[in-house]
Amino acid sequence: MSFDMLLKFLEELLPENSCLPSSYQDCKLIIKDLGFSYEKIDACPNDCVLFRKEYENEVRCPKCHASRYKEMKHQRFRRKVSSKVASLPIPAKVLRYFPLKQRIKRLFMSSKTAKSMKWHDEGRTKDGKLRHPADSLAWKTFDSIHPNFASDPRNVRLGLASDGFTPFKMMAKGHSIWPVVLMTYNLAPWDCMKQPYLMLSLLIPGPSSPKSSIDVYLEPLIDKLKEFWEKGFETYDASNKEFFQAHVALLWTINDLPAYAMLSGWTTSGKLACPVVKNLASVPSRASSNR
Repeated sequence: MSFDMLLKFLEELLPENSCLPSSYQDCKLIIKDLGFSYEKIDACPNDCVLFRKEYENEVRCPKCHASRYKEMKHQRFRRKVSSKVASLPIPAKVLRYFPLKQRIKRLFMSSKTAKSMKWHDEGRTKDGKLRHPADSLAWKTFDSIHPNFASDPRNVRLGLASDGFTPFKMMAKGHSIWPVVLMTYNLAPWDCMKQPYLMLSLLIPGPSSPKSSIDVYLEPLIDKLKEFWEKGFETYDASNKEFFQAHVALLWTINDLPAYAMLSGWTTSGKLACPVVKNLASVPSRASSNR
């Protein structure tokens, strides 16, 4: 309601025949046509499974047997609700997944952005100095292992970042939501970390941290990344004015130590909590090797 009132106010300020939507529903339809909608996937309230694929029609979690839907405790209130509304159960927990393909396609639909997607190969200074991830040893090693992927600079290289935050500030300290954001490293360093090029991929619901069960919520994204790595997808390159088969690779994750433990499986607490120290401790010393 308030958003509709704001649109009407802005409509008065704009000239006639402007393209501003007249209601919130019209805005949603425009975004949907752009391919920027999201999918709602029901999840087990105990973070066991997602109700998709073989579990799509399950009513209870196949592992902990928890109910997929919220149970209405107040029978008196249930009688007042119409039969139409009462027939629609409310999921106990919902994962929001933002499809990746359409967002990558949009990067190539603008001739300026499509040209920028090749900056890591055509635009950077190759003098051996580290200014961009493309100058790193990890990037070069990846190219040497996968020459077919590296042969086309338009193939997309992504980084993944995740962390929790409290959406209600100090009002609910125990409630946290975990967004999963993707960055495009094909772009120049002054573009790849700007908000227009950051892609929200998953919004993991609270109220608590998923911890080691974050793998369950990453399943839809991982399935698509595997598909885009093996098969790719066809998209249009506006700078070269041609269609090509785009492939996608996830190169890095960016996170603090608690999120690092969740994403990688390393222990970041207790003895040898630092992953670097832990790796060094696992390497035998010269004295032990000489023995």
